[in-house]
Amino acid sequence: MTEFDPRLAEHDLGPASQHAIVVGAGLGGLSAAMRLGAKGYRVTVVDKLDRAGGRGSSITQNGHRFDLGPTIVTVPQVFRQLWQDCGRDFDADVDLRPMSPYYEIRWDDGSHFTVGPGEEFMRNEVARLSPRDVKGFERFLKDSEKRYEFGFEGLGRRPMNKLMDLIKELPGFVALRADQSVYKHAAKRVKDERLRMALSFHPLFIGGDPTHVTSMYILVSHLEKEFGVHYAMGGVQAMADAMVRVIKDQGGRVIQGETVDEILTKDGAVKGVKLGSGHVMGADIVVSNADPGHTYDQLLRNYPKKRWTPKKLKNARWSMGLFVWYFGTQGTAGKWSDVGHHTILNGPRYRGLLKDIFMKRHLADDMSIYLHRPSVTDPTAAPEGDDTFYALSPVPNLVGEGAVDWDTEVERYRQKVEAVLHNKLIPGFADHLSASEIFTPKTFESRYLSPHGAGFSLEPRIFQSAWFRPHNISEEVKGLYLVGAGTHPGAGIPSVVTSSEVLTQLVPNAAKVAAE
Repeated sequence: MTEFDPRLAEHDLGPASQHAIVVGAGLGGLSAAMRLGAKGYRVTVVDKLDRAGGRGSSITQNGHRFDLGPTIVTVPQVFRQLWQDCGRDFDADVDLRPMSPYYEIRWDDGSHFTVGPGEEFMRNEVARLSPRDVKGFERFLKDSEKRYEFGFEGLGRRPMNKLMDLIKELPGFVALRADQSVYKHAAKRVKDERLRMALSFHPLFIGGDPTHVTSMYILVSHLEKEFGVHYAMGGVQAMADAMVRVIKDQGGRVIQGETVDEILTKDGAVKGVKLGSGHVMGADIVVSNADPGHTYDQLLRNYPKKRWTPKKLKNARWSMGLFVWYFGTQGTAGKWSDVGHHTILNGPRYRGLLKDIFMKRHLADDMSIYLHRPSVTDPTAAPEGDDTFYALSPVPNLVGEGAVDWDTEVERYRQKVEAVLHNKLIPGFADHLSASEIFTPKTFESRYLSPHGAGFSLEPRIFQSAWFRPHNISEEVKGLYLVGAGTHPGAGIPSVVTSSEVLTQLVPNAAKVAAE
């Protein structure tokens, strides 16, 4: 007989309290738990990892804290609103610092482009790189603001689970040319290929191909201009830990190291979950922060689906995979003084590399790398005098029979990443290595239960966005809700937190559920 785990004992906030189980402690799941707690639910969050945060969690090796996923916050007000909805003060719980500059982009020809605060700063950078494109850049910023108002503040903060929700927005999609890609829109405004890349690469941070993802995502340029780029001291892990504290203060609980094996149903409605240990927990509602593919294919494997069938999910387009090398260097603080907190290092190709990653699913010999160096800002990221890095390279996901065999390719590819970093950015760094860890799409598949090792769930193409994306309220089973990167409004920290804001518009107050 399995020994009883006291963490799984029923907990209560009173005779009328309704139980909500949240599957997954990513930022979407944690923000959902906070908001459900504020609505009167007794909340249990269950997560398979030993740290909260999901893809925003961290690991520590030889004193180096590696922030595993997202590294920046672009719309801090979504967190301030979340804390306010729970009667708390975000800035009292999290030390969020504005970055300046935001990041630097470097090209293979030695040229560079620095992104920072203020229109004048950016206008001067554009003028330095490509004087003929200043007016086009100004038009691009106006375009991005319109799409922010429509896409983020408009449909991004409202439920999109009814077809009429989409139909009402069609005139806006048409007027803003949502059928065009991000890259095509940038190319319409500026002529310099480097600047086209600088204005179009952002969808890669939410798993999309800039040459195919809808131009609605140029709104990110407005987010950067209007709200800045921020870093949480202690990393995103510190934000996740602060969210856990709020949940516990509300009377909720967060259970780590437990896998949810199945969502249980009866008569077309959720009844609870079964854990990997076999323990069953009852619930009035279940909120899944797991990938929708995993939710419908695995957690509801014994429940007949009408829309999100295995066939439909198999035929969906998934975001690219990620190769991430986390490493620490000893005695290098102050070295490579021209390399800041965030650097984007471009390979010799842009569109050709995107085609290899997304269309051919071919592991190219060349690469582009995002280098994160938090230790220049945050002394808690590394031992004194040392540095902490991660180098991220977009790669194909694991879809198809010809998927990359990472068991054989991992070291070869790591050596290529090392060579690029040595030759282009941080020469000699390998002589100072004091910690090293590698994540490949196979790691994402096993650690985060991500279908096909995709880094960001479903790719945010136009017919996989808004109403076409898995809904925040499931049409398959009553009492099931979804939050996180794979549901509306999409991937990226602001969106996954906003998904819980949409959730609260769909979930009744606990008192109403009890009365029913």
